[in-house]
Amino acid sequence: MPAAPAAPAVPSYEVRAVAGIPEVRPGDDLAALIAAAEPGLRDGDVLLVTSKIVSKAEGRIVRADSREEAIDAETVRVVARRGALRIVENRQGLVMAAAGVDASNTEPGTVLLLPEDPDASAAAIRAALRELLGVDVGVVVTDTFGRPWRTGLTDVAIGSAGVRVLDDLRGGTDDRGNPLSATIVATADELAAAGDLVKGKAAGLPVAVVRGLAHVLGEGSAAADLVRAPADDMFRLGTSEAVREAVTQRRTVRAFTDEPVDPGAVRRAVAAAVTAPAPHHTTPWRFVLLESPRSRLELLDAMRDAWVEDLRRDGKSEESIAKRVRRGDVLRKAPYLVVPCMVTDGAHDYGHARRDAAEREMFVVAMGAGVQNFLVALAGERLGSAWVSSTMFCRDVVRKVLGLPQGWDPMGAVAVGHAAAAPPERPARSAEGFIEVR
Repeated sequence: MPAAPAAPAVPSYEVRAVAGIPEVRPGDDLAALIAAAEPGLRDGDVLLVTSKIVSKAEGRIVRADSREEAIDAETVRVVARRGALRIVENRQGLVMAAAGVDASNTEPGTVLLLPEDPDASAAAIRAALRELLGVDVGVVVTDTFGRPWRTGLTDVAIGSAGVRVLDDLRGGTDDRGNPLSATIVATADELAAAGDLVKGKAAGLPVAVVRGLAHVLGEGSAAADLVRAPADDMFRLGTSEAVREAVTQRRTVRAFTDEPVDPGAVRRAVAAAVTAPAPHHTTPWRFVLLESPRSRLELLDAMRDAWVEDLRRDGKSEESIAKRVRRGDVLRKAPYLVVPCMVTDGAHDYGHARRDAAEREMFVVAMGAGVQNFLVALAGERLGSAWVSSTMFCRDVVRKVLGLPQGWDPMGAVAVGHAAAAPPERPARSAEGFIEVR
């Protein structure tokens, strides 16, 4: 009788801590200390090394009167702040609590900083172990992170050498033949988390070995590849920080690409606009969306003709008129136009010039608040915009062309589209120049 076919091998791996690593001090040869602990390394193993001992060996211990000062020095960008807790981007490009500054297991009055270049640290350890032990292993430098949407901490990879940190499955299929279009596995982070289960935080076991996963070894990638690019980061800021940042990111954009504008994005921006404050519990905002090229062209041609007529009445030369009219190109070249209009149906009539003027000003201020909300919301949708005053100078023309009620006052026009280029940096303004305290 023929022998039964052998059962397919069931994937498995083992992970174990390495005992015997002494207290690490600045200047120590970390690879030599690991080799002396007789870790029993074999080709294809992955060595997981806690960043704290890498930092100590590299002398990343600094004197600091307070941990907060050290965090300030290591911070490139504040992502979110809640009381004393800060989530920041640090010098290594990692987004994490307290910039990775650690005040535990170090002398009083000192703090530990993360390795200057964790990928380079991993590469140095790997090369030294090859020399000392004659083995080809992968090395991952790990650190402890919290995670958005998840409670609790876990270890992740902040440095790597000889390990394919990402397993990109896009373009393949699952076992049912369905295409995989978004699956990228963070292999190095999975290894780091596995090692954390045996290393422990206070057991004096800062190094672990994973065996049985030789297929994850490979060249050409580094832990820095795990950091999401800013353009792909949908949650770059905390909630309150995002609200403040959104206001400053609202910039006037005057050149757009040909990419179509999502009408749904504009409608979401209108929904944000109409949350603005308004007098007497009224709703003074109306937004006319010019979504067809024909409607935009008819309006802009009529506005141009009215403007030319005004300029000729002012005695301007034809050359001057042509130059001024070209200022309207920002509207003509935009792929989408919005005409915000003010209605004052709920205004009080006092029969008194001063009070009636103030009443209208209240509605104008509310209209400005609504338009600002609209522009900020467009920026949140990654759409550029330019608020141009043109329609305010020919309201009758605008109402006639667009078929608007007589009581709708056009308050400019907003050009909307995808910015052709990033707007130039705007110098920061100090609030002090705009404040008077009494």
